[in-house]
Amino acid sequence: MASSVSATGCVGSSFYGSRGSSMAGEEYSMLAAKSSSQVRVGRGKALRMQPMMKNVNEGKGIFAPLVVVTRNIVGKKRFNQIRGKAIALHSQVITEFCKSIGADAKQRQGLIRLAKKNGEWLGFLA
Repeated sequence: MASSVSATGCVGSSFYGSRGSSMAGEEYSMLAAKSSSQVRVGRGKALRMQPMMKNVNEGKGIFAPLVVVTRNIVGKKRFNQIRGKAIALHSQVITEFCKSIGADAKQRQGLIRLAKKNGEWLGFLA
């Protein structure tokens, strides 16, 4: 098996699938650190982790404490039902507004995304 020296100075094997690397040590460790949060190794298999669907502003925002207290009083299941109905109603209002001003579907979708971002920022999605 022949080995070669790459441009970065690391020795790598010409055999496909070998453990040789053409990346410098610092680059490799940085890449390994990034990829470790995305791929989990267990029982000899590489498994993809589930994506985290979490609000980055959770617990922040002016209305977040009110939302958390309401969720604790009402209960998580009932609170999520009420929240879903409120979001659906708000989307209907946005749709009717877009119809009245003659906005197309792309602009409507942009307004709905903006409403979601604002809700996260204000703490309604805490």
